[in-house]
Amino acid sequence: QAGVRLADLQAELSDAGQMFSIDPPAPDATVGGVIATGDSGPLRHRYGVMRDLVLGMTVVLSDGTIARSGGKVIKNVAGYDLAKLFAGAFGTLGMIVEVALRLHPGAPRSITLRAASDDPRGLSRAASTLAHLPLEMDRLDVSWAGASGEVLARFSGAAPEGRAEAAERALGDVDAKLTLVEDDDELWAQQREDQRSVEGATVRVSALPTQLPDVLSKVGRCVGRAGLGVFYVHLTEDDLVGAVDGTRHSLAPAQVVVMDAPPEVRSKVDVWGTADDGAVELMRRIKARFDPSCI
Repeated sequence: QAGVRLADLQAELSDAGQMFSIDPPAPDATVGGVIATGDSGPLRHRYGVMRDLVLGMTVVLSDGTIARSGGKVIKNVAGYDLAKLFAGAFGTLGMIVEVALRLHPGAPRSITLRAASDDPRGLSRAASTLAHLPLEMDRLDVSWAGASGEVLARFSGAAPEGRAEAAERALGDVDAKLTLVEDDDELWAQQREDQRSVEGATVRVSALPTQLPDVLSKVGRCVGRAGLGVFYVHLTEDDLVGAVDGTRHSLAPAQVVVMDAPPEVRSKVDVWGTADDGAVELMRRIKARFDPSCI
């Protein structure tokens, strides 16, 4: 059911040696809430986002109609794919009440390779090298703190050390300090935590992975998915409205969405920053189909 807390679900699945492969920075979030917001964490690198992990969905539409889509196996039928349509819709199309989820085996062990440098291009080169290696990794992240940062690659399984060491050798000609971290849970918890902010504002930048050095050289502090081009940038300037607008201008044509900001800031900026490329009109037409009275 959609009201199940994600942490409770993960604990239940862990006892059976399984996991739901999503790790957003919200320990008290519900399954339905994470689907509705389309939230994600570092595991996105390997397993994708919510729309990739929901097999079936039951929803209640604005007129009280109960609609079902998909099932408990990977199979779709003609018509709207509700699981993908409702993922990230923020509850504007209806209420999610029940879902069937795709699960994966739990990871008994893990090890993380860290490549630290003060050169954005060096970090970008390390991330690109790791992303193109034929080595299965769960996560490939970047962390930047103004003047220096690191690329993080996590390998998991029964014996992840061999793949981590192979990745370390592949970075031999990259100008970065390399270390292997076995006790890495706290490291990745910090990566997730840094996707949000209680002070200032946080914006999500969607760019190409090749734009990583450009993003790092133009922002103060950020974390993100180095292999996917999704970055969470922290803004702490006194003029947050100007900082949001400035970030959009300097990183164009990347999409910049405001994730966290004080109410007085959110009321003065375009939170979504959606380009007029026909997507907004398409969303309005879908909204009219599912909720014509805008309930």
